[in-house]
Amino acid sequence: MILFGSLVNGLAIIAGSLMGSILRNISEQMKDTVTKGIGLGVLVLGIQMAFKTSSFIVILISLCLGAMIGEAAGIEDKMNDFGLTLEKKYAKPGSNFAEGFVTATLIFLIGSMGIIGAIESGVANNHQTLLTKAVMDGFMSIMLTATFGVGVLFSAVPVFLYQGAIALLASVLMRYIPSELLDLLMNEISAIGGLMILAISLNIMGLTKIRVSNYLPGIIILIGIVTVQFFM
Repeated sequence: MILFGSLVNGLAIIAGSLMGSILRNISEQMKDTVTKGIGLGVLVLGIQMAFKTSSFIVILISLCLGAMIGEAAGIEDKMNDFGLTLEKKYAKPGSNFAEGFVTATLIFLIGSMGIIGAIESGVANNHQTLLTKAVMDGFMSIMLTATFGVGVLFSAVPVFLYQGAIALLASVLMRYIPSELLDLLMNEISAIGGLMILAISLNIMGLTKIRVSNYLPGIIILIGIVTVQFFM
């Protein structure tokens, strides 16, 4: 089922929000400990994925070129600006529902993990990344709901639609790709995605602040390089 990972992700947000509405008095210390635990789990996933590559040089070249394009285009800044625009527009003073919905939607949507996971779901029916993200988002929604209220629950809808659309698009495109090339692409996409997820884990744990979204063009560059190598 192509949409399984996206569906579980949405349900995890709903479940976490319902639990968060009950546990309204979560301490900052508990939030910090749980968040760092999520970061450790994502760290392991990123390392596992990164080792799937058969050519680390190609991964490194794609990542660096993608970073140059992403920085020049200001992808991270544009995504953050878009988030601030939505927050100013919909998070009215005194309206915790709107603020919670917008804040949670931005946290769950903006980032590379959902994109990478949705592509894996659509192309290889591999939901590992999205299931891991579901665990992360579920715990995060508990903390967000405890802070902002039940508006966080409704962020599950755009998360499902966004990731589901990417998965369906990827599943259509895979019909026109030779199976050998598809297997190769998935290994390499998982590898470069693993490095990005590794960066996300470091950000979650507060060890650094890597502008992960600016690496996303590297996935397109990687697909181009691997495809050219395959047909040469």
